[in-house]
Order: sequence, then structure tokens, then C-alpha cells
Amino acid sequence: MTTWNCIELQDSASPLMEQLMFFHDHTMMILIIITILVSFMMMSLFFNSLTNRYLLQQQMIEIIWTILPALTLIFIALPSLRLLYLLDEINNPLMTLKTIGNQWYWSYEYSDFLNLEFDSYMIPTNELNLNNFRLLDVDNRIILPMNSQIRILVTSCDVLHSWTIPSLGIKIDAIPGRLNQTNFFINRPGMFLGQCSEICGANHSFMPIIIESITPNMFIKWIISMNI
Repeated sequence: MTTWNCIELQDSASPLMEQLMFFHDHTMMILIIITILVSFMMMSLFFNSLTNRYLLQQQMIEIIWTILPALTLIFIALPSLRLLYLLDEINNPLMTLKTIGNQWYWSYEYSDFLNLEFDSYMIPTNELNLNNFRLLDVDNRIILPMNSQIRILVTSCDVLHSWTIPSLGIKIDAIPGRLNQTNFFINRPGMFLGQCSEICGANHSFMPIIIESITPNMFIKWIISMNI
């Protein structure tokens, strides 16, 4: 999770988030090179008293500063398109989680396992335990197995919401009357936090999301205990 004084991305918990971080570093490297090059040229012009009389209205200069930005955009666009198709690909999910946004809480349905569904509310500050996170913890957490391809279906009952888990690289809109879907793969156990990322009303800031990633055997035991 993001803590105080954290200026970097959260640690990745899925292959898709790793690819997003690689693309971020790739793009930032290109931007830094461009910034340094342009800054050097500007400083050189400021402190240079010489003038190139052939520089004005020069066709070669026009060609160079048209081709170079085009090549730069290609180096950014190709990895971006590859990543876009990776994010949209659904690879035979092992289970489906249905998420419903409400004002102001989340409802979850495990439609693959009989009739398991529950609501997830933020724990009020006056009811927190010592091991809870203020404004981020919920009474019913999402329990999911690690190393499993999971499909999530997202919709809303009232207004626009957005189901977001930064460490998994997921941000999907919950739209009334529409069912959005995406998939993700959690590659390690842990607890991953998120929040609603679409301004949805007065209590928009009080719709946290928590996913607990556990082993498949522990997940099966949890499913059995919830259905007894």
C-alpha cells in the first residue's frame, strides 16, 4: 500500500502491473533524454553570441525536427499498443468475481460458488482495532486465490463508480446498466488496498477496497466455511 512520503508506484502484485511499470520507466527515460537535450540546446543558444546565417529558413532543419519527434512517438506507441492488448486479453478465467458499486459501499458476488455474496462497508474510525487501517479497512474483505486467472465483472446500482487496485494495475468503471469486465492474476499472497476512483457523491472517499490473496487450498476452505 502507499504510505507517507511514498513518491513511487506501489509494489507490483500482478504481471500486468509489472508491464505497466516497465512502460512507465521506458517512457520516463525517453522524456528525460528529451528534456536534457532541449535544455542543453536552449542554454547553448542563450550563451552563444555567434549566429549561423544559413540556419534560418533551412529545409534540412525542418526535416530533422519533423522526423525525430515522429520516431520518438513510434518508440512510445509500439510498447503502449502491446500493453493495451495485454490488458484486454481474457485467458480462460478460473473464477469470476462480480462487483456492484453502491452509494457508498461495494457488493460482491462469487457466482461460481453456489450463492456467496456480501456487502463491504468501511469500518468507522471509532470501531477500528489496532491492526486496522484508518479510512481504508472494511468489514468484509475480498478473498481471492493467488496464482489464478480471475475475471471481474463490474457494474453499479446508482451512479458512476470506479473499482481500483493500484498494485494490481486495475481501474475499471462501474456504470449503471452496463457490465464491464477485465481480468487479473495475483502472483503473491498479501493484502492489496484500493478505493473508488470516480467522484460519486458525498461519501466518495469512504468506499475502500481490500483484497486478501491466499493460497488456493486456503481459499477452498474459506469457500466451504462461508457456505456452511
